Amino acid sequence: MEPEVEPGPVDDVLAVLHAEPGAVHVVRLRGAAVSPPGDVVEADLARESVDGVLQQLRELGCAQHGGIVLETLDTVVSAAAERAEEAVPGEGLDAVVWDELLARTGQGARLSATFVIMLTIACLLGAIGVVTNSPVTVVGAMVLGPEFGPLAALALAAVRRDGPMARSAGLALAVGFGIAVPVTAVAAAGARAVDAIPDNALTNLSGVEFVYQVGPFSLVVALLAGVAGMVALVAGEGSGVLVGVFISVTTVPAAGFVAVAVVLRDWPRAGGSLLQLVVNVVGIVIAGTVVLLLARASRRRRGLPEHLPRRRADR
Repeated sequence: MEPEVEPGPVDDVLAVLHAEPGAVHVVRLRGAAVSPPGDVVEADLARESVDGVLQQLRELGCAQHGGIVLETLDTVVSAAAERAEEAVPGEGLDAVVWDELLARTGQGARLSATFVIMLTIACLLGAIGVVTNSPVTVVGAMVLGPEFGPLAALALAAVRRDGPMARSAGLALAVGFGIAVPVTAVAAAGARAVDAIPDNALTNLSGVEFVYQVGPFSLVVALLAGVAGMVALVAGEGSGVLVGVFISVTTVPAAGFVAVAVVLRDWPRAGGSLLQLVVNVVGIVIAGTVVLLLARASRRRRGLPEHLPRRRADR
């Protein structure tokens, strides 16, 4: 962590770090910052203590007059760091660093050309996978789909009661699917016009029935995927866990199937796919929200500091 501060409050920053048992390797670089001018203070923090230290640094005005930079250290070989980990209650993997979580979900919550393009390509792949009865292509569409970012942001917005973030994530999903599904439908109509998609294309879908057949396990899978995805985001786990989550849910393939089924006027399967999409979206958001609420409740029971950054920290 590197809080950039003016010369005046630097002693207060050092006092905060010296008083924190989870802080080690504190370094002060006098006059190192050029714009804005001031000192740079570096310190290694046990993950469990990051949230509380950030709150105190904000109260000192570091975020307004300088800056606070968080970096994850993959490997630290230090006896002092080990003692700091032991001195702070809780486990590092269970600690929620709200600023870090906001940074990870905030980017995916915004509507962008990249998000729309990737979602559209994923829907097209999903439609091709369904029409060709290719589970491999459908799984590829699942991995490519970027919709988990806005869904995680909706869960975080619910916990923080953050209306702007919820609207931003909802807009990304609405516009993204609002463009991806019609584009897929137009592509399907064009393919049908040149006989690339026969009228009976949806009669034999034994390999991809899970896309439009909604059952009790559809919600169970969505809930489990939502829990796993949010836990991975909270713990800062690698992308491998999230890829597994993407493969578990059928949001993008269901959206692509809706477009194809509408073009072929297969209304029962179109309705089933749409319901599958809704079940997965709702299940992921609910599960993610519950994970974050439980994380907050756990920290409160243990008397650990917790701070949910205000809106300005999201930018």
